[in-house]
Formats: sequence, structure tokens, C-alpha cells
Amino acid sequence: MTTDVRVLRQADWDEWYENLIRAFGGVAESSEERELWNALTEYDRSLGVWDGENCVGTAGAFSFRVTVPGGASVPAAGITMVSVAATHRRRGVLTSMMRRQLDDIRAGSEPLAVLVASEPGIYGRFGYGIGSLSVSAEIDTARVRLSVPPGTDGVRLRYAAPAEVLDACEAVYARLVPERPGMLARQPGWQRLMLLDPADERNGASPLQCVVAERDGEVVGYTRFRVKPEWGPAGSDGVVTMVDLEGLDPAARAALWRFLFDVDLTSTLRTRGRPVDDAWQHMVSDIRRCQLRTKDSLHVRLVDVGAALEARTYQAPVDVVFEVEDSFCPWNEGRWRLTGDAKGAVCARTEDAPDLALSVRELGAAYLGGVSLASLAAAGRVRELRGGALAEASTAFTSTLAPWLPHGF
Repeated sequence: MTTDVRVLRQADWDEWYENLIRAFGGVAESSEERELWNALTEYDRSLGVWDGENCVGTAGAFSFRVTVPGGASVPAAGITMVSVAATHRRRGVLTSMMRRQLDDIRAGSEPLAVLVASEPGIYGRFGYGIGSLSVSAEIDTARVRLSVPPGTDGVRLRYAAPAEVLDACEAVYARLVPERPGMLARQPGWQRLMLLDPADERNGASPLQCVVAERDGEVVGYTRFRVKPEWGPAGSDGVVTMVDLEGLDPAARAALWRFLFDVDLTSTLRTRGRPVDDAWQHMVSDIRRCQLRTKDSLHVRLVDVGAALEARTYQAPVDVVFEVEDSFCPWNEGRWRLTGDAKGAVCARTEDAPDLALSVRELGAAYLGGVSLASLAAAGRVRELRGGALAEASTAFTSTLAPWLPHGF
């Protein structure tokens, strides 16, 4: 087989995108969604694999900035729209695109690549580790009560058209981005994703609704949601599906959660993709009736080990030498000495004896502070070569807040 990996041309987008849609089942998207992804596509960062005149593989990248422990906003390639035609499995198509992408990312001096995996078993062999989890819930609001903090009653709530308050909501989101690792600084155009509301994807629920939280005339929080009316033998049994919820302080967040719990004619609140340390879990009267489920979220790949480890800070002083294995990006292989603390870090090549041995995949998993190096060691994925080094590094890599990806891409 002879295939050609080439940068996407605008004239080829429709065929390229149709190959992607077919790989994910072939169900057509709404014109609204298709137009949005067309507008967001970065052509110079998108690849197609062609077999003659036929597109048989797709992969793209978005130019993101992701928050890392310490609050820095670090350039990262958001890997997206990856597909291989079913007719071309096991022929090296995916590997060729991953190889080209990582070479291009390195050349562009982005220290990180991140992605959301449709199948999490695929990307480990390319050096991606699961760097954050998310939690979803189905809360029985007819039986679960919410205990709110002082000040909640002082927050004013009002309905607003989602598009009319988009700028105010984005301003709240932007203030929160530096606080939590894994959050994405939304680039121009990405705010449109927050309003995406195809009618054929509501499954009987209402159009997108929005309620904003205000204090002294300033928007301090918001939630976007849908309501699906349901009726059973005993009466109303509707469902509220939260799309997102953000607030600048505990009272603002609690006011919005309480609102969602109390929507008339509903008895279930569904959430998905929330932080694993989301505060509402400590406000409910019965966590068992919230049916929590966790899943992998952001997969992280260190493209430049030294630059990536220098870009974040560390919860405690650390001075360790990593022996890094990275067969797919061999420029990362070898020994790296990391010294740092809460003020900053330096990571450079060294000939010193290693303290910990691991692959770049484990470094990616631990990078945002949500996965413990000690837990990876317990699974046999990290080897301690100097006594005490594991505890030192594991403590240093932790984050005060769990890393969280607020939306997919």
C-alpha cells in the first residue's frame, strides 16, 4: 500500500470530515455543529492520509493553552479528529499520523500534547498517559437534600438567553482558568461551543437554558442546562441535565446547584464531566443516591520533557533524577534532573545516577497533579532506585485542586 500523509487543504475538508464521521458510525451531524468544527479547524495543523484519491485517515490539532500546577498557562497541542478508515486498519496509518504530529509539535516548541480518547486503550503506545479523571452523577433530587454555605441567600439568580450573557459567562470562566490544572484558556471562536444546541441532539429536552448568579449587579456565576419533562403514574418525574456550572465563590456555586435541585416538576439532576473534587459532593445529604461514575478525561503527552517539567511548580521541594523511556519520541529518552518547589523549577539533562525510572507515559499521567507517582509505582509502572525518592517526587507532583478538563474538543 502506498499512502500519502499531507497537510489538509481547505478544498478537501468535506471529504476529510466525512471520513471522520464515517469512522464514528456515519451518523450525520447537524449543519450547526458541522459549520462550527469547520470554522475551528486549523488547516495547517490538520493531516489527511490519502490512498490515491480517497481519504483514509484524519488527524488535527488545536492551538491550546492549558493550566498546569502553579497557575501557568502552557502551550499545548490539542489532538483531535483522529480516525482511520475501517478498510485501512493495521497498515500503519495511525502511527504515521501520530509520528508526523509529534514531530510537528516539537518543531513548534509546544511542550505538551493533550487529547480526549474515544478509546483509551489506543494512545498509551504513543506516550499519552491519563492525566485527569471526571465524575458524572445522576442525583435523586426528590430524596437528596443540599446543605448550602452562608451567603447563598444573598446571591441573586435570573434567567437569561444564553447568547445574551455569553460574554459575562466567559469572563467568569476566564477568571477560574488559572486556578485549576487542566483547564483550557478558550481561544477566539471557542466560546461558540458553549452555545452549540442542535435540536436533533436534545432527546426530547428543552433548548439550552441559562441562569446567571449575580451579586451587586455583577455576574459571579452561571449554569447552562436542559429540562426534559417526564410523567409517570405518580405525576411529574422530569430530568434536568446540567451542561456546565461555574461560580467565583462557594455561595455563588451553591446557589446555582440549589436552583438545579429545585427546578419544578423534576426529580433527577444529571451531570457529566465534572471535577472529581467538585464541592457539591460535600453538600448532599446522601452521596449514594447520586450514583457517581468516574472516567478518564484528559490524556497528556510530554513532547519536551525538560520544558514541560520546568513549566509547572511543585507542592514541596524536589530534587530527583528521572530515567525516562520514550521509544516513540527518542529525544526525550535518558536522564533528567528536576529541581524545584512552589516558586519554580529547572529540569535539565544529567549524567547523575537515576532516582526513579519510568516511561514518558507515567510522567504524562502525573504531570497535572491528579495521579500519584506512588500509585503508579504500586502498579509497577515506576521503579524507585533511591530510597525516599518516590515519596519526595510523589508529594511534590500533587495539586491542591484536582485537574479537570471543562469541555471536549
